[in-house]
Formats: sequence, C-alpha cells, structure tokens
Amino acid sequence: MATGKLTIGIMTSGGDAPGMNAAIRAVVRTASANDIDTIGIMNGYEGLMNGEFKPLGPRDVGGILQRGGTILMTSRSKRFMEPTGQRQAIRKMNEARMDALVVIGGEGSMNGAYTLSQQGIKVIGLPGSIDNDIWGTNIAIGTDTAMNTIMDAVDKLRDTASSHQRAFLIETMGRNSGYLAVMAGIVCGAELVLVPEVPASVDEVAKAVEDAYKRGKTHAIIINAEGSNVRTTDLAEAIDKMDVGFKTRMTILGHIQRGGSPTAYDRLIASRMGVKAVEALMEDTHGVMTGIRGRGVVYTPLVDVISNKRKVNEEYYHMTKVLAR
Repeated sequence: MATGKLTIGIMTSGGDAPGMNAAIRAVVRTASANDIDTIGIMNGYEGLMNGEFKPLGPRDVGGILQRGGTILMTSRSKRFMEPTGQRQAIRKMNEARMDALVVIGGEGSMNGAYTLSQQGIKVIGLPGSIDNDIWGTNIAIGTDTAMNTIMDAVDKLRDTASSHQRAFLIETMGRNSGYLAVMAGIVCGAELVLVPEVPASVDEVAKAVEDAYKRGKTHAIIINAEGSNVRTTDLAEAIDKMDVGFKTRMTILGHIQRGGSPTAYDRLIASRMGVKAVEALMEDTHGVMTGIRGRGVVYTPLVDVISNKRKVNEEYYHMTKVLAR
C-alpha cells in the first residue's frame, strides 16, 4: 500500500438510499481539511474491480447535499464474491495508491467490506439502507427519508380510502425486515401490519378488515412488507372476493421509497458518520462500521455487523395492534 500522504477511496454499493451524497460530501471535505486525498469509485464493487476511479475534492461535492441517490452510482456485484474478483479489486486499489476504503451500503456491502478487511485492506463501513436492516446502528442512512415518503403516500391514500369507504392494501419495501412496515403502521394508523418476521394468513387480514367495518370505521389500511409470507396481489384478490364490508384496493409503493431529497435527519446522520469515518482512519481504526447509538456515533466491528441480524422491534409491533382499535 502507499506510504506518505494518506489517500482514501470512497464508494456506494447495493441499493441507493437518500443521504448517501451527504455522506460522500462529509468524507471528502473532512479528508481535505486534514490534507488527505480522496478517490471516488464509480459503480460500487464492480467499479472497484474495473478501476473506475476519479479524484474528488471539496468543489466536486458541492451542491449534492440535497440530492437523492448517489453521485458515485451503485451496483450489485456477484463477481466480487469470488476470490478472483477480490484480488482484482485489491490490485486496482494498489495501482491507484489507495491506503484505505470507505464503503457506504447495506448488508451485502458490509459483507464485502469485511472480506477486504480480512485481506489486509483498511476499511470503514457506513450503513446505507432504507430498510434499516443493518445490525450495529439504531438507524441507517436513508431510512428516515423512506419513512417520510411512505407516510406521505399513505396519508394521501387514506383520503381516497375514506371518501369511498374502502380497504387499502399498501406494500412497502422490506425484503427481510419489517421495520418500514411496522413504523408506517404506527405513524399512519394501520389496522394491520404484515412483516417477514411474523407469518400471517389471508383470514387474519380479512378479519382485521371486517372488524374495522363493524366498528364503524370509514376505511381500513393494511401495510404489507414486500418480504412477508403473503403476496399483496394475492391478498387483494382473495379479500375482494370475501364479504368483509369494504371493497379492497391495492397500492405497491415500490422504488418511489428510495428516491427524493433526504430529510434533515438523514443529512445530519450521514454527515456525522462520514466525518467519523475519516477520523477513524486517521486514528488507524478500521475494520469497523460507524453507526448511531443514542446521541453518539459509535464503531462496531464489521465481523459483528455481518454476524448478527437486526430483528423487528417487538414493542413497536405490539403497538401497531394496540393502536388499531
């Protein structure tokens, strides 16, 4: 690896999340303030293997704080999972004289970061995932923005649901985690929330809709995480054929949840974690992920991050049932 002046590579990987640009900006400007060079890596691990690099200075990251997505682009890479791809990535880093790497992304990205750290690369991870499914942080970059997007959409759907006295089945993202669905259930007043962690049935959903009708409600909202054991399309078709009082309609929010300008909170935590990542490397701390715990930014070993699974908060899940009365 290079000696002398420190050079940091930075990349975004996996699914994009609002706030990634704020993290990039924080890393680049904190590095510049400490006479450290930064190299941007395009297209995630694919770009790392291909040597898709470009220098980044303070002016290169101007005006990106409010932008969704990531200026470095992102991708998912099966090729990097193989030893050949990993060797190629390390070779390209050495050729570019990178001393360390900052990886912003989700579970798969943290696995990749850990793999590189095991091969002698100094790596810092930043959690970026709208699903908030990464262990070692209370909240990931992008989660708050996605949650606000869902809340806005559900509030608007509630208006038409109430006007026409209908039940709306609304699908959120969350392939392996029910965090978004559960939080949406609380802040949007859903009658029922379906999550990957807790199996559900068509009959259970039908009963929730029928009970809402019997209690005199003008509508019913069912939030279904995409990874639950019941497909939203199948659920809508099945319940619409039953006599539950309300007619049903289905809305799949999809990738709209990934987009949009990051909220103030996402910009703040992304900036804090970006600054902390550079400070860690200056202190020769690596092989860790930055994260938010309480009011502080902490380091969690990457081996712990990838060895643990974040579970849905049982207290919050219970709240969705209590508040649906």
